[in-house]
Amino acid sequence: MKLPPFFEEDHRLVDAELERLLPAENERPALIHQAMRYSTFAGGKRVRPILCIEAFRIFSDETAAVLPVACAMEFIHTYSLIHDDLPALDNDDLRRGRPTCHKKFGEALAILAGDALLTLAFEALAGAPLPQAERVALIREVASAAGTREGMVGGQVADLEAEGQDVTPEMLEYIHRSKTAALIRASVLSGAIAGGASQADQDRLRTFGGLIGWAFQVTDDILDVEESSSALGKTAGKDQAQHKATYPALLGLKKSHDFARELAARAMGALETFGARAANLRELGEFLVLRRA
Repeated sequence: MKLPPFFEEDHRLVDAELERLLPAENERPALIHQAMRYSTFAGGKRVRPILCIEAFRIFSDETAAVLPVACAMEFIHTYSLIHDDLPALDNDDLRRGRPTCHKKFGEALAILAGDALLTLAFEALAGAPLPQAERVALIREVASAAGTREGMVGGQVADLEAEGQDVTPEMLEYIHRSKTAALIRASVLSGAIAGGASQADQDRLRTFGGLIGWAFQVTDDILDVEESSSALGKTAGKDQAQHKATYPALLGLKKSHDFARELAARAMGALETFGARAANLRELGEFLVLRRA
């Protein structure tokens, strides 16, 4: 499935804002800024910031106001990838078809580049041109999604603990919904909060984001089995090699495909109230599940 036509324009907006928010590569201390920019501009699709933008557009046309929020999601995502690739975690040499940050700059700079991007994310959220109450709500939501209580870090810890273990469906759901879906959910919900959505509409988009994020990770599990390293831009087959907890390992490929589609259908149901206003978000959700590498 090809990227939706609006995706390219959103991608350009995000990249321009990332350029504005990131320190210049020659700004002191230059090496850390070079490492941050190397990983941020390594060719990512910008899925999380674009989900944020399209959720925002359900409620508002003032796109400039949400761009720092969208970029905060990309900073957090990029930090997580830098740290995931380190030898102490997934120990990967390839990310988006290029040497990982620690292979390019060394482990110490990679750790610090991840730390700096996480910090910059909250600076961007605090400086977004939005009412103070919305900025506080955004910071709370994003911090929770990135943290240990059913957030990204908690999911990563559970994923490490599950390696080589007999994993139950309940544990696998916890890992996927925390490690990956939490930040995708926060990306969608942050767009809604920034757009001034009502609590009821925020709840609908929270449901959509959580389910489509879960489906996204199931699809990632599938692609790790079905695609090559050159297609993925990272090392294929590592989940199986490291005895990771994945849906293909638990259910097999066919049932995993079926489950991803089931989750996507449930996610789309949460958007019904918004009608045509959510057309872009709906199309983006379909892409996340039907995509190939």
